[in-house]
Amino acid sequence: MTESGTDWLERIERRVARIAVIGQGYVGLPLAIVFEEAGFPVTGFDVDPQKVQALNEGRSYIKHIRADRVQRAVASGRFAATTDFDRLRDCDAIVICVPTPLGRHREPNMTYINDTGAQIAKRLRKGQLVILESTTYPGTTDEELLPMLEASGLSCPRDFLLAFSPEREDPGNASFSTKSIPKVVGGVEPRSTEVAAALYAAALDRVVSVSSSRVAESCKLLENVFRSVNIALVNELKVTFEKMGIDVWEVIEAAKTKPFGFMPFYPGPGLGGHCIPLDPFYLSWKAAEYGAWTRFIELAGQINTQMPEYVISRTAAALNDAGKALRGARVCVMGLAYKANIDDDRESPSYELLEMLQAAGAEVAYCDPYFPVMKHTRRHALNLSSLPLTSEALSSQDALLISTAHDVFRDPSLYRGVKLIVDTRNLIASLGAPIEAKVVRA
Repeated sequence: MTESGTDWLERIERRVARIAVIGQGYVGLPLAIVFEEAGFPVTGFDVDPQKVQALNEGRSYIKHIRADRVQRAVASGRFAATTDFDRLRDCDAIVICVPTPLGRHREPNMTYINDTGAQIAKRLRKGQLVILESTTYPGTTDEELLPMLEASGLSCPRDFLLAFSPEREDPGNASFSTKSIPKVVGGVEPRSTEVAAALYAAALDRVVSVSSSRVAESCKLLENVFRSVNIALVNELKVTFEKMGIDVWEVIEAAKTKPFGFMPFYPGPGLGGHCIPLDPFYLSWKAAEYGAWTRFIELAGQINTQMPEYVISRTAAALNDAGKALRGARVCVMGLAYKANIDDDRESPSYELLEMLQAAGAEVAYCDPYFPVMKHTRRHALNLSSLPLTSEALSSQDALLISTAHDVFRDPSLYRGVKLIVDTRNLIASLGAPIEAKVVRA
């Protein structure tokens, strides 16, 4: 390498290593800002010119990334955004933060990683460090990305370094941030691990080095499989306990009093977010290559993906009890975000609920102040605008279906005049004040 390990560590120590972060979304943008705040020169790359323009003007398009942080980063002269991938040649470290969605048959869609890898390979030079952060199956970094980069004629570790470090973003979490969440790092060989870990350690509070990129890739999958399986368990218990006349939320609260051997998980209308609905299937797909059948993953996926159907069936039954058919009923889904108090709707079950209601003949609406106008997603294009968050607007509906437990929904006066509420998040029980509406848990 033109940069020895010692030279690399010195450049990191002096904060002169130039960092590229490809993808300026919920993962890439906070990472880029944290590196800039640590004193590094950072270039944010994105294919969306509107995002690039917003960042260079000091504007944030992600609610939990404050605009003043972007403004300070730009004003420092150390951060700028661009759509020009030729500028990768000027960077010493290249961090890949691009989406890894699933295909129609739950197979990994590697388009974004492959396209990004090809862009880097065309511009790769000696002395660069490449780090993949996008969640994927074990072996992606050394089996897929490494050959792509070495097709440039350069080799690792002689000419460049390569590592994997799983993102651990949790939008809206006030207790943990990009800087404070421990960072797992694994290289395709030891020098890559050492340098990548040193780079992250210069900006983040704690770095955990592991023996290989495959261990780092698997770490992320284990974290999300753990959550997927346990959420599926409590969703299944919700359905079972409901038939037995038992309140699953009360059961969970009682179980939480045990100070050991139990961790609470909560039921809902289905899985959302960029991790839990997708990542476990990267592992199950890869496991099939080794003749392994990941039954827990498949079963959890089956249970969780069936939850929207269960919620719609409960909604139809509740309307029927009120003397109203689902067809023709005005139903408002409360919340588009996949979890409370954020403007992130990736893989949100609310879209499934809206489409199922629409297919059943209901007149659908939604209410979410975080999304005044519904965005087009890779799979959904409903072209709706949010109802006003007022009792007048909400009481005009035949039923409210609470899909997201936003704090702004916790005002009891909002439900004045509302006749029926189908609550998938136990929000109404937490209001601390009685309301007139009939409440059905789903």
